[in-house]
Amino acid sequence: MNIKKGDNVIVIAGKDRGKTGKVVRAFPAQNRAVVEGVNILKRHEKPRRQGAKGQIVSVPMPLHISNIMIVDPKSGKRTRLGKKLVGERYVRVSKKSGSEL
Repeated sequence: MNIKKGDNVIVIAGKDRGKTGKVVRAFPAQNRAVVEGVNILKRHEKPRRQGAKGQIVSVPMPLHISNIMIVDPKSGKRTRLGKKLVGERYVRVSKKSGSEL
């Protein structure tokens, strides 16, 4: 999985297509990621104590990684990733501009 926590991504499919945000959490085993401000679901919560009121809470839900792409830091457009050997380790590189992520 190429997408990691803290990456800036753009949604390329689904109801939130075109929105951008930061990856808050990644689930590599399920190939999913939670993006800030995208795929918001309204959850109804019961009151926790007697006499309290229930409420509706907005919860961001995970998206499949096939529906999001990394945003190129230079151009601001979506891009694919590559790897480049720098010193002794590999770094993620934008295919459009060649800049490191």
